[in-house]
Amino acid sequence: MAEIVLSAFLTVVFEKLASEALKKIVRSKGIESELKKLKKTLDQIQDLLNDASQKEVTNEAVKRWLNDLQHLAYDIDDLLDDLATEAIHRELTEEGGASTSMVRKLIPSCCTSFSQSNRMHPKLDDIATRLQELVEAKNNLGLSVITYEKPKIERYEASLVDESGIFGRKDDKKKLMEKLLGDKDESGSQNFSIVPIVGMGGVGKTTLARLLYDEKKVKDHFELRAWVCVSDEFSILNISKVIYQSVTGEKKEFEDLNLLQEALRGKLQNKLFLIVLDDVWSESYGDWEKLVGPFHAGTSGSRIIMTTRKEQLLKQLGFSHQDPLCCIDSLQRLSQDDALSLFAQHALGVANFDSHPTLRPYGEQFVKKCGGLPLALRILGRLLMTKTDEEEWKYLLDSEIWSLGNEDKIVPVLRLSYNDLSATLKLLFAYCSLFPKDYVFDKEELVLLWMAEGFLQHSAARKSMQQWGQKCFEELLSRSFFQHAPNDKSLFVMHDLLNDLATFVAGDFFSRLDIKQELRKEALEKHRHMSFVCEDYMVYKRFQPFRGAKNLRTFLAFYVGVVEDWHKFNLSNKVLNDLLQELPLLRVLNLSNLSISEVPEVVGSMKHLRYLNLSDTKITHLPENVCNLYNLQTLIVSGCHELIKLPKSFSKLNNLQHFDMRGTWKLKKMPLGIGELKSLQTLSSDIGLTLTELKNLQNLPGKVCIDGLGNAENAVDAREANFSQKKFSELVLNWGDEFKAYGTGTLGKEVLNELKPHNGTLEKLRIVSYKGMEFPNWVGDPAFRRLTIVSINGCAECTSLPMLGQLPSLKDLSIGGMSKVKVVGLEFLGTDLAFPSLETLSFSSMSGWEEWSTNSGAFPCLQELQIEDCPNLVQVSLEALPSVRVLKLRKCGHCVLRNLVDVASSLTKLEINDICPNLTRVSLEGLPSLRVLKVIKCGHGLLKSLVDVASTITKLKIYNILGLTDELWRGVTEYLGAVEEVSIRACDEIRYLWDSKAEASKFLVNLRKLDVQDCSNLVSLGEKEKDNSGSNLTSLTTLEVSSCNSFERCNCPDNIEDLSISDCDSVTSVSFTTGGGQKLKSVLLIHCKKLLEKEIGGGEKSGLLINSNMRMLEYVHIYSWLNLKSINELNCFIHLTRLTIINCSSMESFPDHELPNLTSLTHLTIQMCTSMDASFPRGLWPPKLCSLNIKGLKKPISEWGPQNFPTSLSYLNLCDGPYDNMKSFDQLSHLFPPSLTHLHIEEFEKLESVSRGLQRLTSLQHLFIWNCPKTIDLPEKKELAKEAPIGPMSPLSPALRQAQSEAKQSKLKEIDGFQRKTFILCCLWFTRNIDVQVNDLLSKNHPWKCRTPSDDRSCEASMLYMCSIFSIIQTIRCKELIEPKEKEKFWFSSRDIL
Repeated sequence: MAEIVLSAFLTVVFEKLASEALKKIVRSKGIESELKKLKKTLDQIQDLLNDASQKEVTNEAVKRWLNDLQHLAYDIDDLLDDLATEAIHRELTEEGGASTSMVRKLIPSCCTSFSQSNRMHPKLDDIATRLQELVEAKNNLGLSVITYEKPKIERYEASLVDESGIFGRKDDKKKLMEKLLGDKDESGSQNFSIVPIVGMGGVGKTTLARLLYDEKKVKDHFELRAWVCVSDEFSILNISKVIYQSVTGEKKEFEDLNLLQEALRGKLQNKLFLIVLDDVWSESYGDWEKLVGPFHAGTSGSRIIMTTRKEQLLKQLGFSHQDPLCCIDSLQRLSQDDALSLFAQHALGVANFDSHPTLRPYGEQFVKKCGGLPLALRILGRLLMTKTDEEEWKYLLDSEIWSLGNEDKIVPVLRLSYNDLSATLKLLFAYCSLFPKDYVFDKEELVLLWMAEGFLQHSAARKSMQQWGQKCFEELLSRSFFQHAPNDKSLFVMHDLLNDLATFVAGDFFSRLDIKQELRKEALEKHRHMSFVCEDYMVYKRFQPFRGAKNLRTFLAFYVGVVEDWHKFNLSNKVLNDLLQELPLLRVLNLSNLSISEVPEVVGSMKHLRYLNLSDTKITHLPENVCNLYNLQTLIVSGCHELIKLPKSFSKLNNLQHFDMRGTWKLKKMPLGIGELKSLQTLSSDIGLTLTELKNLQNLPGKVCIDGLGNAENAVDAREANFSQKKFSELVLNWGDEFKAYGTGTLGKEVLNELKPHNGTLEKLRIVSYKGMEFPNWVGDPAFRRLTIVSINGCAECTSLPMLGQLPSLKDLSIGGMSKVKVVGLEFLGTDLAFPSLETLSFSSMSGWEEWSTNSGAFPCLQELQIEDCPNLVQVSLEALPSVRVLKLRKCGHCVLRNLVDVASSLTKLEINDICPNLTRVSLEGLPSLRVLKVIKCGHGLLKSLVDVASTITKLKIYNILGLTDELWRGVTEYLGAVEEVSIRACDEIRYLWDSKAEASKFLVNLRKLDVQDCSNLVSLGEKEKDNSGSNLTSLTTLEVSSCNSFERCNCPDNIEDLSISDCDSVTSVSFTTGGGQKLKSVLLIHCKKLLEKEIGGGEKSGLLINSNMRMLEYVHIYSWLNLKSINELNCFIHLTRLTIINCSSMESFPDHELPNLTSLTHLTIQMCTSMDASFPRGLWPPKLCSLNIKGLKKPISEWGPQNFPTSLSYLNLCDGPYDNMKSFDQLSHLFPPSLTHLHIEEFEKLESVSRGLQRLTSLQHLFIWNCPKTIDLPEKKELAKEAPIGPMSPLSPALRQAQSEAKQSKLKEIDGFQRKTFILCCLWFTRNIDVQVNDLLSKNHPWKCRTPSDDRSCEASMLYMCSIFSIIQTIRCKELIEPKEKEKFWFSSRDIL
């Protein structure tokens, strides 16, 4: 890191020494002369740094000298921070005057005890001694004062070049485009093929993939596209999440990977897709097979682009260097000419040296040294882009860094570019070594972290620390140290090689727990910054090495990939309570997304803390002592949905600049004192401020909500708030729902008029429940040139809309709840071109609206129009709307539909809901571009009218269409020749969808997916089900029928690939024609209790729902098929990957001897088949089995013989019942393979001992024990209860309570080889024991007595309420095992178990 820490910290030191408050403290302690000497010595040291930074490259002694100097710089900063904190304390105390003693009581003891001056001298003496030793050592090291002018950051401002120039990849692109778009499918039996891009790091694999991904021909060719950055952690769950979100555009929660992949499979079904898997490191063929399971549902011709440095996985997939069809073509380095052009483009702004011929020879040598690597060429070019002097190029060319080679795996050019950074930029870049690889970060987030660490001290006038940080960020971005994230240009990532560089230069000061490294105690004592990547369960052992890192300033929790809002990472309370106690110097603490419900008490005494992030945790309150953190700059509690209480007052947080409390739904008001925080710059909140609170907040540029404006008795407060000088980016003005006479009429307008914000910064404006009759002129003023989003809602007294049509940048406009507006016309549009940039327009709840007219040319860019609940709108006179693609209408008259369809002829999507249910027909113009039609709660005549004029519909959704009989529906199908997907819901008058499949095939020629739900009178798909015409409807591949109570039989077309029938209580027969179903891949049968068939398999028996002809089957899920008795001949299902059979109580026979032949099966579940006598006596299983769930079979599991599980088995769930007499876990030990990582044991009611029998499970990470009430002996050491993120908690059986008590007092030895990450114990109630255990819990003598703030009766009611929901959540979560002496401090509610 060379001189970076000290150089950056010297600025901090001098700024602090210049503080008047600090000088006052220094004089009072009598250490003024010592600090002057310290400053003088530091000045001498600074003069040596230029020489030292160059010599450290080759001289280890100089490197050690700089290292010692850097550690000393940290210690000096800590000392000055102590002094500065005491200065703040004294200032607050003096301001308190007579209340000084009261203030002192509120100050942490760490602050008050620090004021003893005799404790300061030893620290200063030690620092002075160490500093003098380093000064004296300079002679032995040959260090001298040299002048070297570092480049100033400002000179790069006008020198940014376009990064889009790509050289030397035309042939590569052409070849890959042919593979992507070519008609010939190289995938063999698969529906997709892989297009690999292989090459070394920095050669341009990702750039080339991005070039292909963004190519217009590619976008037009593929229906669905997704880009995933994979990196070295091949997480199937995270990759699948990203793909699902990319192809659906929605964030959806899934309980497990299986459900996620099934949903993804449904979205990819019969779609032509392109998926980019960028930076794949995994070499596991098994992982690959699991990942691509859903991909097989796509249409043939789908593609996967894989960029990777490794060839091993591709070779396992059949690729080689010789095979012309599956060839591995490594992406080569650039040729000399192409490399020279790329280098010149970034160094000189043009692709040649014509304007600088004297620099060409040096450029050629640079290119040679970069070895044709585009990343190195780009970064080196950025380094040289302002150096046009020949001597500067020669100086860099002769640098000793080139002679180091590549032994440290860092490309020399990257180190050279890093060395050219200023000391501040070096430090800021090194800090990014805390980010795990492929971590996607936000600019503002990183700047706030830099600021908290004290790295952004800057003396330039009129620049805040945050502005300076943003400038530094842009500089690093312009030099390619950062780059935009592939899927979101507002976020950023670092290239792997640059992450390696940051880690290398960071040295011992920064550490990441995801990097495997041996940590010595003496090294740990010098660590200053630490981060870790979150895992589902994190125990104390993982963090134990950092107990010695007492000087740590940074404790950051990161996660990589997509994390759902509900997902939380579990961290041992021992880490929070014990480890944090030993880290008094922390400046940055990030505990976001951790499953914690309390803020550790020690946080309130961390006097150095600048950054506290508790977002997306389960905390319920923020402790009062947090407001004693005088230095706190950033406080984040966003997404804390359980947060109900903040400290009483924020008035002492004088340095707080950023407070984010979005998504704290249970908080109803701002904390007291928020209006006194003059340093506050960002307040992100869903709760509004009052005008009084806003007066003193002069520096608030972000989002601001003002509530309670309806209570204003005059406009004085609004005027004094001085809005015109406040540079908000987002403003919400809310008058509230309460009606007060003085908040209406002219006063309302006067108040709103005074609230006009600065027009140069406002981007979003929302006005809610405004009580005035008209709007002031500033609402809609064209001077607001950056205003892009406007929402006006609930302004019930207004009789007209403001003139918004002249806002030049407005893109999104939403108007609702304005019942007195009758006419919308020129007063809304203005005189010039109206709404030149508007893309989305929405009107809702305008009950008085009658007339809408526009002038010529209005809405030229409008893409989506939505009108809801405007029943009296009858006169619509609009000009053409050529750009509108989406139209959504709800509860409007049919004339609105007719008029809008007439002027929006380019519609591609139309949704109509509850429009004239009794209308039999409406005359409409043609809709030649319509692709998606959704009709809800309308009459059949309107549906018929729509399909008459829209022959191009490909997706049709109809819900609750009144009067839609069989005959009328068949009339509709005659116009559905282009339709590919049909969804029918709650159309109760339909009994048959078609007369016969042959008849349906005449019209539904392109139908691929049919989904029918909640049609209570549907009997079957075709009235003539016995026509055996399975060869018809050849395009139909997906059939889903659910919740159709009268559905009796289903004769499936032959080409069905995915079949799902659920909750159809009357269905007795589901079949294919003779020889049909050969393409069937997935079968889902749930709650079809009356199915008459009794067999699966059946050799050559035709007509069975699942028979041996269906050799393509991949997924079978059967639940509650009560007549099923046997499963036979599984040998033919060689592609089967998942088999689930649950609650088939009559099933007796299962061919376990055939399991070894199921070579593709990875997941097997057999549960609640109580007649099944199989005990798997042969002990043979599918060779690739990964997950096995067994529950509720006839023969107890403990009576099984030895099992030969494959080494691929990692997840095992065993569940028995009261008939199993197993008492000790070692009775099952012969069943478990050492490859298990997850073991679930459920409902072994007589099980007492768990610790024995686990010794062989050397890979076990997660152990779950549920519903085993007699378990006493647990496999944990004495600190289990304090360590476990999720641990045992009341109500516990007496035996378990005794066992836990003994466990706390005894020294249970840790099981050899049991390398668990956590131990999870969930004790559940048995239904028949609820009353007994609740009463036991509430007993006065119960050591785990539950105490609520109210009486015992409410306590009992609370407990009974929790019992009622345990059957759903099936788990009890708690913070720790409570000592009996602490029982009075503990109480919990239903929130704790959720």
